[in-house]
Amino acid sequence: MQDKSKVIFGNVIADKDYNKACKSKKKYAKKFGDDSNVDYNIVIEKNAHIGDALGVYDVLLKDGQSKEQFDTEKGIIVGNIRMGFGHYRISMAMASAAKALGYTPYWMDLNGYPQTTCTKVISHQNDLYSKGSRMSKNKLFNKFIWEPANYEWFRKLSYNSSDQKNAELMAPVYKNVPKEIPVVGTHVWPAQAAIHAGMKYVVNAIPDNWPMALHFAEGSVHTIQCKNAYMGYRICNGMAPNNAVCNPMPNDDLVYTGHYIDHELVSNIEADCDARMARKHDGKAMRFLLTIGGAGAQKEIFAAIIKYLLPVIKENKAMLYVNVGDYKNVWDGLMAEIPEMKAVATEHFNEFEATSKFAEDAITGDVSGIHGFYHENIFEAVYVTNLLMRSCDVLVTKPSELAFYPIPKLFIKRVGKHEMWGAIHSAEMGDGTLECRDIPHTIQMIDMFMKDDKLLTDMCESIKVNKTIGLYDGAYKVVELAMGLKNK
Repeated sequence: MQDKSKVIFGNVIADKDYNKACKSKKKYAKKFGDDSNVDYNIVIEKNAHIGDALGVYDVLLKDGQSKEQFDTEKGIIVGNIRMGFGHYRISMAMASAAKALGYTPYWMDLNGYPQTTCTKVISHQNDLYSKGSRMSKNKLFNKFIWEPANYEWFRKLSYNSSDQKNAELMAPVYKNVPKEIPVVGTHVWPAQAAIHAGMKYVVNAIPDNWPMALHFAEGSVHTIQCKNAYMGYRICNGMAPNNAVCNPMPNDDLVYTGHYIDHELVSNIEADCDARMARKHDGKAMRFLLTIGGAGAQKEIFAAIIKYLLPVIKENKAMLYVNVGDYKNVWDGLMAEIPEMKAVATEHFNEFEATSKFAEDAITGDVSGIHGFYHENIFEAVYVTNLLMRSCDVLVTKPSELAFYPIPKLFIKRVGKHEMWGAIHSAEMGDGTLECRDIPHTIQMIDMFMKDDKLLTDMCESIKVNKTIGLYDGAYKVVELAMGLKNK
């Protein structure tokens, strides 16, 4: 196998950058060990949280006899990591689509095997990323470190060179996975690790829509959600030093699919949009869903929105879902800062079954007040947002992976400049606002959604039109692509 850190799509990496990549791997091996000779036993178990809803089976590395075996005909690996919530959410979309298409999704969280070098490396990097995300609230750090890192530094082929070399340390987790089972990586590391481990059919589902070499896993088929990202990836735009012209990606290595969305949401787009427009027409309380990002960095914006909406919530002209994911400290902080919330707030904490029933009933029933959701389990914390989407009118979110979901969206300030393009794309497709980069503009949009009869309706109509052109069919297409690689 050609050294994927030395040559990337025919682009030769400079010796100094390649040596840096080798030193990075050596540093991590020294810090966390090299388990390439360890034979990890695999146990397959039905996921206790989303196993029934999405048909998911967990691939666990632990001792014991597995009662379940891999389905090598209908099975598909969804390789992911817990780094924020986005990659988990995309993975759930892939699992949902796989189940809908008659396949069996196997869940491999490469950040979920604490005894492995793979997880130790990923956890270390995740801690750094989460810290940076929270520190980005500092204007100087954001301007000189965080935004350049997420926009230009990660864009370079030299960065991919280091990632590829580090991913060699992650390959052992795939050692006993049948090599003919297709893999969909919803982060580049599971895709890179799968290639290094010799998995035969790998699809690298790229998130976001700002082309960065960070997302390359050469040897896999790369999928993208937006056509505006196609040329940037195809010609490796801006990825070489001094903006030199790069050797392009091969045509067959890059595929546009559309947005990665759960089957349960795609199949109900028309009904859910019609319900939103009917509530608006009938003057019912407008339903806003505030969902915290995976690093828990939006509390101040949430607080401002809640304070602004409290008077109309009490008048039953608006209501709020607030999903803080697995960050209970965010909810506690909001309650401490806004004591008036207590009179109108209902807490749904670690009650996933009851929360699921509440979300289902809210699709056709009436809801009021503020409903807070917290689940310490990561699957439940992420999936609650998906469950609540169907019954809410406006999703309030930073423009990360949720920018691509088929629901009217109000975009608050990004966390990383790469996210900027998610809001731009959504506004172009008519299903979201521009990015509101400060609280006054966020409140302005809240006010417009409340008072304007056209804004919400136009977004709903755009979403319905977008469905007819397959914009939200990306998850189905990724799964079909991965399974189709076996039949080439």
